[in-house]
Amino acid sequence: MGRSYPRRPIPAVGAVVVKGRDVLLVMRGKDPGYGEWSIPGGAILVGETLEQAVVREIREEVGIRVEPVGLVEALDRIIHDERGMILYHYILLDFLCLYLSGRLKAGSDAIKARWVKDSDIEKYALPRETEMVIQKGLEMFHSRESKL
Repeated sequence: MGRSYPRRPIPAVGAVVVKGRDVLLVMRGKDPGYGEWSIPGGAILVGETLEQAVVREIREEVGIRVEPVGLVEALDRIIHDERGMILYHYILLDFLCLYLSGRLKAGSDAIKARWVKDSDIEKYALPRETEMVIQKGLEMFHSRESKL
């Protein structure tokens, strides 16, 4: 099944990756959203668990190891073409992930990758839903840290 004009929604994962006070952003190298900043992620492969998918996607996309620690949000991303037909439909499961190791490097689906201070997120013109997911992920992270 192709990703554009799908016959059914495509399940995918995304990651709010936190390293200290920094959050990982990538500039997308494929549609939808080519050339736009976002959080990393991608489609789930047959036989993968959600956690396996998010770990693999982050490793492939930016070359680092992460530990998924919780589901931040589940949402739809539905994009219509100029005729009103569904061009893309993803079911996104976004996870909070902790940075473990590795050197950040744009890989398979990313043009650029960078660590961004949580206070600088708004400078990246992210979609409202993406900003909301990042903020919710950061709240989860800080809540988790305060319990340790």
